[in-house]
Amino acid sequence: MNKEEVKNWLLNHRGYLKKSPYILSQRLNINDVQLCKSAIKEVKYSRILERPLKILIYDLEVSYNIVKSWRVGYQLNINPSDIIHERAIICVSYKWSGEDTIYNITWDKNQSDKFLLEQFIEVMNEADLIVAHNGDRFDLKWIKTRAIKHGLEMLIDYPQFDTLKVAKKKFLFNSNKLDYISEYLGFDNKIKTSMELWDDIILRKSQDAMSKMVEYCDKDVELLEKVYNKLVSWEKPKTHLGVLQGKTKQTSPITGSINIEYVKDVVTNQGTVKYIMKDLDTNRLFEMSATNYKKFIETNK
Repeated sequence: MNKEEVKNWLLNHRGYLKKSPYILSQRLNINDVQLCKSAIKEVKYSRILERPLKILIYDLEVSYNIVKSWRVGYQLNINPSDIIHERAIICVSYKWSGEDTIYNITWDKNQSDKFLLEQFIEVMNEADLIVAHNGDRFDLKWIKTRAIKHGLEMLIDYPQFDTLKVAKKKFLFNSNKLDYISEYLGFDNKIKTSMELWDDIILRKSQDAMSKMVEYCDKDVELLEKVYNKLVSWEKPKTHLGVLQGKTKQTSPITGSINIEYVKDVVTNQGTVKYIMKDLDTNRLFEMSATNYKKFIETNK
């Protein structure tokens, strides 16, 4: 591959802009590390990234631990040494925000999630923002837990919009479950299922049950995107699209545009002035520091 081909590849695999040129050269099977270094630099610092934010909507389903237990009941003491078979990721469903197609990956015939993770981590690395329900406390941590088990590399951190976290922080829903919030906002309900579905997959390796599980997971992703689109304007942007596009901080973090206007200024209890701005293309609000607001005014006189 020549430099232009590497640059075009990087535009569709943005996670590798944060990795070393050596790792990129290995991924693309290129011996010229310097070429990879130059390609990363040119893509990072050019305005070639004129594109929308790549938002990944995802959901995963996990198997249960199989353990030794002499009896049943509440308040049992089950030690890690009693685990016969560790839980793993059964399937993951995902889509790109604004697109119709929902993709899915399942564990292999031996119930190993290594291949699933190898594929999905590549997808995650392409995203500018990932979206999950309870992603901060469970999904992302569990993906990392399984990745380290298999010796797989991931980025240190991923900008994530957790719809559960935002629901708890900003609202007072009767329930913060995805199914309830979706119905409350006028959308569909989740597909009804039972623990028997997990039993059929984990204990009996039923392909029919796996198909139903994937359908269940796909539906969660569909509902999650709808809920995300409702909640997103109530939370501060998780990343700055303008900077990702190679522009200045005086652009909208939502669209990268300068089609923005002043709404009001606020002062924190520490005496810091912040300016509330509106992105006129989306009518969403965001904050701008006093320094960046001054530069914005000077630049756009």
